[in-house]
Formats: sequence, structure tokens, C-alpha cells
Amino acid sequence: MDFKQLETFVAVVKLKSFSKAAENLFITQPTVSNHIINLEKELNTVLINRTNKKITLTTAGALLYKHAIDILNKKENAIFTLNQFKGKIEGILEISSSTIPEQYFLPELLKKFSKIYPHVKYDLKKYDTGQVIDKILYGEIDFGIVGAKKEHKQLEYIEIMDDRIVFVGPNAGGKYLNIDSITLEKLLKLPIIIREEGSGTRNIVENVLSKNNISLDDLNIVAYIENTETIKQCVKKGLGFTFISHQAVAWDIENELLKDIHIKDFQVKRKFYFVYHKSRALSPLAETFKKFVLESK
Repeated sequence: MDFKQLETFVAVVKLKSFSKAAENLFITQPTVSNHIINLEKELNTVLINRTNKKITLTTAGALLYKHAIDILNKKENAIFTLNQFKGKIEGILEISSSTIPEQYFLPELLKKFSKIYPHVKYDLKKYDTGQVIDKILYGEIDFGIVGAKKEHKQLEYIEIMDDRIVFVGPNAGGKYLNIDSITLEKLLKLPIIIREEGSGTRNIVENVLSKNNISLDDLNIVAYIENTETIKQCVKKGLGFTFISHQAVAWDIENELLKDIHIKDFQVKRKFYFVYHKSRALSPLAETFKKFVLESK
């Protein structure tokens, strides 16, 4: 068993593809296959199921995967510590984040982090909250930044930022111009734009509405839109109203491009979290970033 075999095995599991693993590792697909075959021969067990088109792990493969991650992270930690001793920390930091922290939290954070660690490069990937959590559980990513909790015994959440979800409407003419405050009963009659399924914002809004005996089916939903900026533009054009992070619309409200509408007896506060797997060691660079995030709170 050597590092190349373990690196190939982990890449195949994370990317769920022999061809993508080959591309990611800059080797040929036959080389990937040979590394996996030789690893299985050496361990005298089957690690990856090959009975269907999807890459899935055998029980033995799942056991090895956890140890492989730890072994490779220890290797990275050794290199990282030596580079730190020599005064140079470098590497590629992969950050998976849901929409709001990716757009309104990470840019400033990465600017500060880069001043301390100028040789670090970044690979930012945007997923909704549900996808980030699933990818951590499946071992595809090390950590993520999300806007809602999905309780799971294998996950650790660390609070990093407060936020609130506001209800906004257009602020430029039209029949809704004079609306400043509404009741929940009035909410049911307004055209609503809502985020896609899996969105942390949507999940929290659904939960709060449910406590008031209202479901999404009760609302007059005119559009399901994934992109936050697209939602903002649709609201400005008068397509409808939306629940959205205050982080995303603070500037628009201040400059009177959108209107913050108060809903009586209805407040939605939330937090953003740094989430990672409890029993899976973070890479040294990811651990350094985690400590930096916590110190920046």
C-alpha cells in the first residue's frame, strides 16, 4: 500500500468516477484502475462495487476510506508543518458553501486570510445547504459553510455569524408601493418568489411558517428561483415578494431599491455555521482555515 494508491482510491470515492479521478490526478484512467486493483490485491478484499454504473463502496471499502483520509491528512500535516517551519504555507483550499455565505461572507474573509497566507489558492464550490451536508457525510468534501442545521450525530456545527431573514418587496411604483406592514393573512394573498428546495433560507422559512400553521402550498408562489441575485431583480421588477437574507439586501434596502416589509408576529433569525465530520480529521490547511474563521467571529 502506498500514497499513490490511497490518493487514487480517495479521489475515485470523492468524485464517484474513475475518469474524473484520472483527470483530477493528472494520470490516465488505466493507471487509476491499476492502482485500485493492486490495492485490492494487496489487501485481499474488494473495495469498490463494480456491478453497476455508480461508484459505491463495499463494507471493507468504507472502512478503508476513513483510514485513508486520516493517513493522507497526516502526510499533508507533515508537509504543512515543514513548510510552516520554513515560513511558507501553501496549497489549494477547497471551500464548499451555500449561497449567502459564498456571496456575502467569504469574499471579505478570504481577503483577510490571503494577507496572512498569500501562497494559498482557493477552489470555491457553491451548493445549497442540503448538498453541502450530504457531501460531508458521503466523504466528498472536508467541511462547508451553511445557513441551516441538519442535525446528525456525525456532524459538528460551529456558529460563525448571525443573520435574519427579511420579507422584501418592490419599491418602485405599482399597486404594492404603499405596503409597509402586513399580517400573515395578507401574506397568503401576495405573489411570492421562493428559493429552490434544499436552500437553507427556504428550510427556515418553511419551519417558521409551519409553526403558524401555514405551508408553502398555502402561499401564492409565482416562481421558484435558485439564484439570489435573480430573485432580487425579479422583486425589483414587480414579479413578487420574497423571503431573503438581510445580508443579501442590506444595500438595496438602504438605497431604497427594495422595501423591507414587516410581518406582524413573524420574526426569522438564523445563524451561519462551519460544519464538518466529527470523526474525520480535517487537512492541516482546512484546520488552519477553521481556526481563522473562529478567530474572525
